[in-house]
Amino acid sequence: MGVGGGFSSSPEATAGPKRPPASTQPSLFRRYLVDSPDRGSVAVSARRVSFALDLLAATPAMGRGGGLAECLARPVGSAGPRGTVEVGRGLSRRQLRPGEKGGAAVGKTKRGKGTKWMVLVDGEGLPLGVRLESASPSEVKLAEATLAEVRVPRPQGRPRQKPERVIADAGYDSDPLRRRLQKRGIELIVPYRKNNKARRFEDGRKLRRYRRRWIVERTNAWLGQFRRLLVRHEHLLCTYRAFFYIACFWITLRRCF
Repeated sequence: MGVGGGFSSSPEATAGPKRPPASTQPSLFRRYLVDSPDRGSVAVSARRVSFALDLLAATPAMGRGGGLAECLARPVGSAGPRGTVEVGRGLSRRQLRPGEKGGAAVGKTKRGKGTKWMVLVDGEGLPLGVRLESASPSEVKLAEATLAEVRVPRPQGRPRQKPERVIADAGYDSDPLRRRLQKRGIELIVPYRKNNKARRFEDGRKLRRYRRRWIVERTNAWLGQFRRLLVRHEHLLCTYRAFFYIACFWITLRRCF
């Protein structure tokens, strides 16, 4: 928008004020005419005033009750050396993060960034405890926190939180974890890794139950069918957790009803 582009310094403009005929003037100027003594001052002031700056700068006085006018007026005068303008930083109840990725409970792995699913299921594959954590820490550090999420209701008394046994893959291979769970009355059935030579708790009879580990893998496959969970788009962990609980509830409904 070129402000002041209609004013020129040609000899015809400086010769003297000539009023154009009334028939050629627009309807706006025919109704609101400016006298000749005031015409020069109006033309001079129009050259010096930047309407884009002054009109936006005057908007805070009109809307002092809210912050929208200040946000509209600020970018015009606060443009950086490259002309970049930050819009929407001061809007109330809005959190704009352009160009940022990640969020809560997002960690780095060898394959990239992600959120780890810690799911505990029963013998039928129904989710009993769910915990969402960053993908960086190992499963051994998150096993006890996942067991704390279990709440199985009883006809009387408190909900049950300690299962008799837990079957997990080799990622949970840890003798200190076996000892801690054994003190709580929980039997951890986990095969040893190939490079682990000190196999103190190895029992071939108990490892027969390891064949039923496919049940939890099937539940993970059911959860992977929900595209909202497979690729995380939510920045907030509470939103992503809500979708995860809805998926677990839907799996329970399909298996029980």
